Amino acid sequence: MKKPSELVFPGSFSGENHWYPKALNATIHPMVNFFLNLTKDRIISRYCHLNPMVNRDKLDEILSYQCKHFLWGGADLINATSAEGKRQMVVIENNSCPSGQKSMPLVDDNKEDGSYRLLIERTFKPLLKRKVTGMGQDGKLALIYDKNYMETSGYAAVIADVFDEQVLLVPYYNGDHNDHIKVEDDILSVEHNGEWHKLRGVFRYLTQKPWNRLPLSCKTKILNPIVACLAGGRNKMVAAKAYDIYNTELSEFGLSISTPETIWDVQKAEVPLWVQKMGGQAVIKIPYSNAGQGVFTIINQDELDRFMDMDIEYERFIVQSLIGNYNWSSTSSKGKFYHVGTIPNPKGETFVTDIRMMVSSTHSGIKPLCVYSRKAHTALADHITDGSDSWSMLGTNLSIKEGDNQWSSDTNRLMLMDRRDFNKLGIGLDDLIEGYIQTVLSTIAIDKMCKMLYNSKGKFRMRLFKSLNNDHTLLNEILKPSS
Repeated sequence: MKKPSELVFPGSFSGENHWYPKALNATIHPMVNFFLNLTKDRIISRYCHLNPMVNRDKLDEILSYQCKHFLWGGADLINATSAEGKRQMVVIENNSCPSGQKSMPLVDDNKEDGSYRLLIERTFKPLLKRKVTGMGQDGKLALIYDKNYMETSGYAAVIADVFDEQVLLVPYYNGDHNDHIKVEDDILSVEHNGEWHKLRGVFRYLTQKPWNRLPLSCKTKILNPIVACLAGGRNKMVAAKAYDIYNTELSEFGLSISTPETIWDVQKAEVPLWVQKMGGQAVIKIPYSNAGQGVFTIINQDELDRFMDMDIEYERFIVQSLIGNYNWSSTSSKGKFYHVGTIPNPKGETFVTDIRMMVSSTHSGIKPLCVYSRKAHTALADHITDGSDSWSMLGTNLSIKEGDNQWSSDTNRLMLMDRRDFNKLGIGLDDLIEGYIQTVLSTIAIDKMCKMLYNSKGKFRMRLFKSLNNDHTLLNEILKPSS
């Protein structure tokens, strides 16, 4: 059932409303706590010691980078290895407006709003220092969301505390009757209890086609702006191109964004050819879906046939090399990589996991906020058998879609960075550092793509975007500027 708009007051934050029960009283693992408190110089020294071909000055510049558009993101990373034992953290995607706070144990028990407050103070508050032209001092603050009420209401309460004012908490669902929000003179306004309020700042948690409801250019300050989604934060097609472009720049400095081999702009009829080229195992993605939707792992002909029989509204797809078990991973130009997985349980079973690392841009660079992990439904099999279900072994997303704009979460597969779960992940401090650097690199790549998509006058370069992502269904979804 759709929630109505609410007014959130200072002093209303209460931890039990904004954390999963299993995370609320968890004790953070000392190694994760240590990682989150490492200084930039110590991270650089350690990373360059282990990777002597990396240019130290360039890495310092990267970790000090201040984003212009993509201010808050969360990368999904896979801990992978090759037969030769080459370990690496592989970026699967980087999400604009990511979840994660409700899964993160407190770093300091005396700071009960945790990294909710860190994000608001480090990133959202500095964004609002500049006044919104044409509004005066009357603009309100709002949080606009389409899922994840547990976290979004937490952010709203912290914003109310940090700014010491009432905050509007506003649902804004895809495909719904949304006459309670409007844009006039490039300023967002929200209707609440029969009265319209102009907004000077918006914390946005829209994950489902957000470009069909909010404009690309807006005087109201928005975290994150819509361009961050189109440039890669909710668009895997353009993200792949952003990573490729940035990797060209990074190559001379001994750095790169590690991703599966990716083929973009694939029409549906071409998909079987690319799957065959990768050895019969691949991942097919609808580039604009998220929350575990629109991702299809293929390990046999039956799974490929099921995908080909689906009626999908979009025209272009991406095909990636599949990281599975060594015996059934894709063969790519970089070789064959497979999941490290969890430490075997008492039954000898290993499970696929991913790591979500959330970061935000600050005045002193891109900083980590929180980390959590998710594991797959079933154990990773050594060999494929008739009827093998690849998604149950490889899919890690916790979101469950129950209907239009209705979601639940499978928290049984959530793995916390606490004293109990962290030991099962099979990762160490250097893996956390590597994951952080991969997250920062992918964040910068998307932010650079955001900059490329605006001209010197601040106008969105739609022609360039079409050349990067010529999918007519997507292009027709983008909210057109008012005339």
